Amino acid sequence: MARHQGGCLCGAVRYSADAPPINERICHCRLCQKAIGAAFNARVLFRIDDVTIEGPLATVNTSPDLKRGFCPSCGTTMFSRRDSAGIIGITTGSLDDPSGFKPQMHIFTASKQPWLVLDDGLPQYEGAPPA
Repeated sequence: MARHQGGCLCGAVRYSADAPPINERICHCRLCQKAIGAAFNARVLFRIDDVTIEGPLATVNTSPDLKRGFCPSCGTTMFSRRDSAGIIGITTGSLDDPSGFKPQMHIFTASKQPWLVLDDGLPQYEGAPPA
């Protein structure tokens, strides 16, 4: 099984997942843009029970059902968590080795920045992907 490990910039928070991801996506919604501080959020989705997080965490609800986790010392955003669905999306920038990221689609492209050209051949959805 693939092992995914990562953490924050200062090293105070570490996480790992031994299970294969549910999916790998690039989200272009405005909430992700604001929370990540970038044009999109490239993330790897896991079941919450498959991810172990160690160290001090701060969280903020960016929507009623979505909690984002970050390091209280350096501010690195590492995940978005939806408890009702039992899933957690790990930010690829916080992975120790982000080169293994293999995105499967772009979602919420209606909010994509106009200067960003998507020509990678991946499926694109203006909103949420089909269930």
